[in-house]
Amino acid sequence: MSEFPEEPIYQQLARVGKALASPVRLRLLDVLDQRERTVEELAEAAGVALKNTSAQLQQLRAAHLVTSRRAGTHVYYRLADERVSRFLGELQGFAHDRLADLRDAVRARLGSLEGVTADELASRLADPGTVIIDVRPAADYAAGHVPGAISVPLAELRGRLDDLPRGAEIVAYCGGPYCVVSPEAVRLLRAHGRDARPLDGGYLAWRRHQKTTGTDA
Repeated sequence: MSEFPEEPIYQQLARVGKALASPVRLRLLDVLDQRERTVEELAEAAGVALKNTSAQLQQLRAAHLVTSRRAGTHVYYRLADERVSRFLGELQGFAHDRLADLRDAVRARLGSLEGVTADELASRLADPGTVIIDVRPAADYAAGHVPGAISVPLAELRGRLDDLPRGAEIVAYCGGPYCVVSPEAVRLLRAHGRDARPLDGGYLAWRRHQKTTGTDA
């Protein structure tokens, strides 16, 4: 008789751990958490080779972390459900609290800009002194955005500075907690004399906040 008769239970639990034990798969989940995509779109957004992306998706599907739907000739992948998103958020927060190396890596990637929390932003949606800009690609903005946010993809920001009112605080956000786009936007805005801060955690933090507070639109 096995010393651990409950071993099959832990073998099943380990399937989720195994699926998450890959930087590439964690990156793919982070991107899919923002919106559903085809394999080709996912590979481009994640910066992962197409063949590798397809192989990694199969492992995520086997652990029931992602699912797919067919529309014509295209297959779109997305997270299996909202619980996967919440779990990823908890995992990121837990790891950030526990691992100094992760905190150092995030700081090295994003810098040390003071951000706006999702809770603070929610309280300022009606504030005329706050301007919210979404610096993600237009397709991401169309799939969902913070109420009242203006779509200003980073590539267009320099040419649209005059469209943004002076004297307001600009809150810029991109996709997720490790996205470098909004910090780049904030540095550009500050270099041109604008008061700007990034949204901590990006659009994912906003969406999770709305789910948690029951104010999801």
